[in-house]
Amino acid sequence: MKQVHLRGIAAIALAGFAGAAAAHTGHGTESFFEGIVHPFGLDHLLAMVAVGLWSVFALPDGRAWMGPATFMAALVSSAALGISGFTLPLLEVVIAGSVLIFGAMIVLATRRTPGGSGLWLVALAAGFHGLAHGAEAPAAAGFAGYAAGFLITTAALHFGGICVGLSVRRLFANRSSQIVGAIGLACSGAGVVLISHL
Repeated sequence: MKQVHLRGIAAIALAGFAGAAAAHTGHGTESFFEGIVHPFGLDHLLAMVAVGLWSVFALPDGRAWMGPATFMAALVSSAALGISGFTLPLLEVVIAGSVLIFGAMIVLATRRTPGGSGLWLVALAAGFHGLAHGAEAPAAAGFAGYAAGFLITTAALHFGGICVGLSVRRLFANRSSQIVGAIGLACSGAGVVLISHL
């Protein structure tokens, strides 16, 4: 019965994602405020929350900060590369695919697989997200404020994911693996929906 209930929650979540599957919100990319808003595109939002959640369950106790730190370092580096004009084909598809991969990583994290190797996937995915951030910035002159904005929101979303993970672990100790696994499956399903709408 509990498994049916968790599957129902995942199905409802996917239905909600389907209505908001556009990869980006359509806002500008020239100011600090626009940088703050940018990560609320569904693909970025899900990926960043997922990194925080994954870090709680995959990394050693007290090391959950490593996932977000890895993501943000790679994000900034690749954003600088993106603003210089470097890009990759099918970048939006790859970014949406990262949501699917992060969902799978969350599911695997509940089975106590080693988390260290996952940091490489976190860095790689962040690189793709950063390229998109940089490529969408119109001019180097306005990039600093825009970057500061999206880094603040990114950090907040990572922190939110960590808080969700810690709360699930504390409040549902006996069922945390099931709950987090269901969240991971929902995240991967959302990635599939995002890809199908590109």
